[in-house]
Order: sequence, then structure tokens, then C-alpha cells
Amino acid sequence: MDYHAPRWLPGGHLQTIYPATCIAKPPVAYRRERWNVHDPLLGDDFVDVDFVDGEPGKPLVVLFHGLEGSSHSHYARGLMAALASRGWSGAVPHFRGCSGEANLTPRFYHSGDAAEIDWIMARLCQRAPGPLYVAGVSLGGNALLRWLGESGHSAGFVTAAAAISAPLDLARGGEALGSGLNMLYTRMFLQTLKPKCLAKLEQFPGLFDRSALLAARDLYAFDNVVTAPLHGYRDTDDYWHRASARHVLHDITVPTLVLNARNDPFLPGQYLPSSASQAVTLEYPEEGGHVGFPAGPFPGRIDWLPARILAFFDELAMRAPNDSELCNAQAHG
Repeated sequence: MDYHAPRWLPGGHLQTIYPATCIAKPPVAYRRERWNVHDPLLGDDFVDVDFVDGEPGKPLVVLFHGLEGSSHSHYARGLMAALASRGWSGAVPHFRGCSGEANLTPRFYHSGDAAEIDWIMARLCQRAPGPLYVAGVSLGGNALLRWLGESGHSAGFVTAAAAISAPLDLARGGEALGSGLNMLYTRMFLQTLKPKCLAKLEQFPGLFDRSALLAARDLYAFDNVVTAPLHGYRDTDDYWHRASARHVLHDITVPTLVLNARNDPFLPGQYLPSSASQAVTLEYPEEGGHVGFPAGPFPGRIDWLPARILAFFDELAMRAPNDSELCNAQAHG
């Protein structure tokens, strides 16, 4: 199903901002679970997961949100409402510090967070009596692709996956977000990231340089002070290079949709990868913005993206719904 932007909403910026801020989000009845984490790599912490409970035996769709997103982001509410209308189940795990409550360890989350994805998916695998699908949006999409590529065949308990507006080349995306009108998005992210980091310094004095954090005016500087050193990277350049999903697209074995608009302000179309493994479908419509894809006459709808994700999953519906041996191995690995 091809995407065609409404004539009344031209350009990547409007197609990004308007769906996120001006189109009504459908109501979703979530049920929250808090999972305690006791892991040598991930620390002693918690992960909050919001569920939509569907009919027994029907598929479960997991959604990993984007930078500073949550289960109430427009794309999350749109997809979860679409699942509920089918009687499917949904799960939106929150990255550390994104569920409305500060997490307990120095760890935050980042674009290459395959370890966090792995821990969560191993547990959700046990909760899926039918087919298990997974989607990721923006940062969550990049982290999901990293996990799929690094896991290879051991991710085979997933029936199909989709990554939406993932910053596949973090360096090129970071450059785009650090200049011109795109600084609007950067300032928006820093408005929530900086207070979280200041609170983190109250928990863990000396964790990073407070004055350098306050001086950061773009994501390059922020990642250099916080994200990279907290998560084992030398600096921003090292983080943006090693965490980029473009390096692992040829290693993915799970059927995966990679959907990016060419006019996405977060990653200009000329930097989109042109090849991937045979399991990966690269879909690059000319328009759509960043996780926007508005549809219909004014005032518009946000139902095209959920419909495209579920159409891709439907195409893979004839695949065996779940491999219990793979699932068990993942859960105890």
C-alpha cells in the first residue's frame, strides 16, 4: 500500500509536526506492569510495560518507542488502537526513565540498545501463545534493528518486524538535527532530557559534567557528555558509528520492513541504505515526514501507518506463529 501525503499538508516538517501535535489520538485502555530487572549488564532496575489485552491466542505486537516517547505518543496510540480493533494484544515497553518515573541506575537508553531489547523480548516471548510481532519507531526502530542484526537466527521466535523512521545512519541524522530549522526538534528533546539528567546527578553525584550538560545545545554535545560515556562508548562519534543500524541490515534474518520517508527531517533521503539482506524490505516513500504519514482530508488521520505495519505483518501470517524452543533458549540465554 503506497503512501501519498495529503495535498493540504506539504513538506517533511509539517508532515512530522502536525500528526504529532494536531491530530486527535485514539483512546487506548492500557494495563501497566512493572518488571524488576536483576541483570549483570542492565543492573538492578525496573521496566514499565503498558499492555493492551486482546483475545486469547491472537497475535501480540510489541512496540518500542522513540527518543523521549512513551505509550501515549501518537504513533503508539494509533497502533495500539488498531490492534484493539482486531482483538490482538499489544505491549509498549518503556525505555528507562520514559514511563513517568526515574529509573534506579545510572543507565538511560540509547539508539544501539540491543541488550535492553533482548531482555524485554525474551520475557514477552513467554507471553505470546500466538504469533509475535515487533515494531520500533525512530530511536526504538534503530535499537530494534540492531537487536535483529546482532541476534541473527536466535531472533527467529519473532514472526516479523517493522522499523519506522529509524535513524539508520546516526551521524548523518545527527548532522541534520544540528542545523537550521531542525534545531526545533533538538531543543524539544533537550527540554526533557536535561531535567532528567540533572535529576540523575542528584541520584549519582559526579556521574557526568553538570556544566557541560547545561552548555549542550545539540544532540552531539549531549551525547558526548551523557549518552556515550554512560553506555560504554568512547564519545559521540564512536556511539553514532557503532550504534547505527545500517551496519547490521545484511545480518537480519527475520522478515523486516524498514519504512523511512525520503523527506524525513531526521535523516535526509540521500543517506538511506540501498541494500539489505533478503529478509529486509526497504520501503522509502517520497513523503511522510518523521513518524508522520498523515492521511485523509483536513483535519487528517494517523491511521495509515498502523495499517501499513499490520498489512506487512499480515503478509507473514502464514509463517509458523512461534518457535517454543527458540523462545525458551532466548529467555534463558
